[in-house]
Amino acid sequence: MAASALESAAATALRSVLSKVHMAAERSGRPVEQVRVVAVSKTKSVPVVRQVYEAGHRVFGENYVQELVEKCPQLPPDIDWHFIGNLQSNKVKTLLGGVPNLDMIETVDSEKIANHLDRAVAALGRKPLKVLVQVNTSGEESKNGVEPSGCVELAKHVRLGCPNLIFSGLMTIGMLDYSSTPENFKSLRKCRTEVCEALGMPEEQCELSMGMSADFFQAIEMGSTNVRIGSTIFGPREYPKKDK
Repeated sequence: MAASALESAAATALRSVLSKVHMAAERSGRPVEQVRVVAVSKTKSVPVVRQVYEAGHRVFGENYVQELVEKCPQLPPDIDWHFIGNLQSNKVKTLLGGVPNLDMIETVDSEKIANHLDRAVAALGRKPLKVLVQVNTSGEESKNGVEPSGCVELAKHVRLGCPNLIFSGLMTIGMLDYSSTPENFKSLRKCRTEVCEALGMPEEQCELSMGMSADFFQAIEMGSTNVRIGSTIFGPREYPKKDK
């Protein structure tokens, strides 16, 4: 009974989030179709994820390779999975081999990881994989991502040097301090302008993944095309309890 209630709550929360996304998109002057909601299902059980799927959602995100590889075969194959966590080189083959419907990796933060992905996609015979370059817009040592000053070179490397990857845009996590997020979002928009000028691509073809549960409305108003929403849809994360 409790599980059923939790699943129903997640579907209801999804509808509320989508309504707010629609409002934010309107305020930004864009059609809602230009904003993707990634339902971040980290630590959530397969039945709860399935309930959100059955409510009509198809884009989900996971932070940990092993968790995603375990969940993927238990869920429908038409889910578009986004990997949104720190990806280590030694986990690339496991991720790509275990998640055939992986749609995008949002956290490419070095030429090294881009090269590993490029080679693995080719070796597995997969179609080219969409990736975002992760930018550390807050300057925090605890955050992954290339410095804003390095975003052009990394984007150029992915676009021109990795034929099995599709450079799709930029991603940032930003600061937890809500008052600081506008500066992080402005920084990512500036990076997009610089990257698009360097690559000769229209800005509307370069995605911005910014905004999470606490600030997605503002992120969309400021141009985000991809928001990563976990706890607002699924409730607090459920980490295993440690033995005392």
